Amino acid sequence: MKRWSLLACTLLLIGLGSPEPALAADAVLVGAGDIAACGSGSARTAKLLDDIPGTVFTLGDNVYPDGSARNFDRCYDPTWGRHRDRTRPTVGNHDYRTDGAGPYFAYFGKSAGEPDLGYYSYDLGRWHVVVINSNCDQVDCDKQLRWLDADLTASKATCTVSMWHHPLFTSGLDHRPAKWMSPFFQTLYAHGVELNLSGHNHNYERFQPLDGDGHSDLDRGVLPIVVGTGGASHYGFDRVRPHSVVRNDDTYGVLKLSLRADSYAYQFVPVAGKSFTDSGSGTCH
Repeated sequence: MKRWSLLACTLLLIGLGSPEPALAADAVLVGAGDIAACGSGSARTAKLLDDIPGTVFTLGDNVYPDGSARNFDRCYDPTWGRHRDRTRPTVGNHDYRTDGAGPYFAYFGKSAGEPDLGYYSYDLGRWHVVVINSNCDQVDCDKQLRWLDADLTASKATCTVSMWHHPLFTSGLDHRPAKWMSPFFQTLYAHGVELNLSGHNHNYERFQPLDGDGHSDLDRGVLPIVVGTGGASHYGFDRVRPHSVVRNDDTYGVLKLSLRADSYAYQFVPVAGKSFTDSGSGTCH
């Protein structure tokens, strides 16, 4: 017995008696905005979600032409609704076209935040996720901005991803940059946030990392990506805005984020039959 105890201790000391600690798996966020008009591309993008584990995000305008309960039941539920239990949504202007977005909040429940606010945050793995309501005609955005600053101040996470519906940075033809979101982006930059996702324009566009005033900052900038590719009909591009790097206006798909302890990777995953993709990585500030 003593001889066995001595052998066991020796094995432990040289590292043979216990397994190596497992590396923490990446947390995954996957999704898009501008999703479900019945008969649109949402059925095809939903099939992508079927094969990608993790937390699903939406970037607003979850249903078309308005956010009625009927449209959620007919158009969203049979497609992206398959993943409702793992979805953290963002509210868009089309969602507000029906009863102050009441059906949107009823459909997603507590996952959508307080119905009179539509903004919230949560932690995913070692990351902090902030969901902003960019419909400032529907909520008190001065109050929301104060909330954002306090939330980011209180967060203990090293890495943060933010999202809202209306893009501040976009070359889209149909919707111009949402200038009213500038104070929010400046707050993101001041707190060292890594990523900002948006929709509204039905296309895909990635910019360089930007500072609070929209200038290139490859070291500390926030990376803006427009992912309005969830299934609604595509929009084209207008004049290409400064620091725009990648653009596509004919491919439905989802953005997959692999969130690691101190870094991230992004990948645009196209629907079957399309070849456009975009990918990259970054480290946390």
